[in-house]
Amino acid sequence: MSSFKPYILTINGGSSSIKFSLFEMANSLRRLLEGEIEKIGALQSNLLVKGIEQSDNFSRTVSIPDNTAAVGVLMDWIEKRFGQDSLTAVGHRIVHGGSKYSKAQIITEEMVKELEKLGPFDPDHLPGEILLIKTFHHRYPDVAQVACFDTFFHNDMPRVAKIIPIPRSYELKGVRRYGFHGLSCQYLMEEMVQLVGSDAAQGKIILAHLGNGASVTAVHKGKSVDTSMGFTPSAGVPMSTRSGDLDPGLVWYLASTEGFNAKRFNKMVNSESGLLGISETSSDMHELLSIETQDHRAAEAISLFCYQVKKWIGAYIAVLGGLDTLVFTGGIGENEPTIRARICDGLTSLGIQLEEKVNTANEGVISLATSQVTVRVIQTDEESVIAKEVCHVLGLKKLEKDIE
Repeated sequence: MSSFKPYILTINGGSSSIKFSLFEMANSLRRLLEGEIEKIGALQSNLLVKGIEQSDNFSRTVSIPDNTAAVGVLMDWIEKRFGQDSLTAVGHRIVHGGSKYSKAQIITEEMVKELEKLGPFDPDHLPGEILLIKTFHHRYPDVAQVACFDTFFHNDMPRVAKIIPIPRSYELKGVRRYGFHGLSCQYLMEEMVQLVGSDAAQGKIILAHLGNGASVTAVHKGKSVDTSMGFTPSAGVPMSTRSGDLDPGLVWYLASTEGFNAKRFNKMVNSESGLLGISETSSDMHELLSIETQDHRAAEAISLFCYQVKKWIGAYIAVLGGLDTLVFTGGIGENEPTIRARICDGLTSLGIQLEEKVNTANEGVISLATSQVTVRVIQTDEESVIAKEVCHVLGLKKLEKDIE
């Protein structure tokens, strides 16, 4: 057994950050640590680690100009801590696989080439994710890498929910609504089975994943029926720096009056809009809440966010023909009771009633006992889904079912 490699590393690469977890394969999957590399490309980046051992809890400032350097810093520390040549596999969250890739699978040279062609589908995530894949392959050429696509959960949405109303010929090129936050949705639905049983989890459910990225998803019989994000993760509700849905006429208007080209418009939509764009202060919801009484711009950004999420919830109650459970998750959904309360305010006629004390305490169930709709708060865990998907792809059936 000396050649046994006991660890699976999960990588969740963002535009300027990388979240990671290290799992040990024993009788079950056991998470040894998790962490994040923040502010990649800035003058000072941060490496934060939280582990089950006290010595593995730290935060340090490092110089990380790009994703290649990030992998070097992370793996130098992991090898020093857990030994060299100890990885069985690396599992990657891949935001977009286009129409060709959705199911988790081993990454091949052919897949990487195809993903490079998909760069225009998601220019803010795919190039960095591809660079991470190549960097890990260069450092560990014999270690399996598995792609877990964030679109998979929504792959079987009804066709009417996938169609984008532009000339049909573009659909042949992969232009349709895909939906994202699929790994989070998958985890939440697995948790629902554990919490209420498989029969109840087949009901009419809305998942509100509210974080830096935000989406609302309608689920029935365990399947995605519709979701607010579309062809790219920029669509739907306003987010930290993303606009959400826009009037397409803005493209022509800004090109004509401001000289915007496609690159400039993409930067505005993804990096300068949402909470940041409206508040002109911050993209962080917690910070905006702290200043809303002194800054009307912050108050308007918060109001717009809550209003738009409320609209999507109402729309999906109509799509589902009713609602059994509303789930809040993500950094905002899990930790900001004020936002949850404002979103649900006025939805009594739709069967949603919160209990103030349990909501403020961030309890698991925050609705009144008499509420027709059960409102839950569930902490999401995309990394555990990635780890289990890796085990499934590699044929480790026992481990994909058990995780600590």
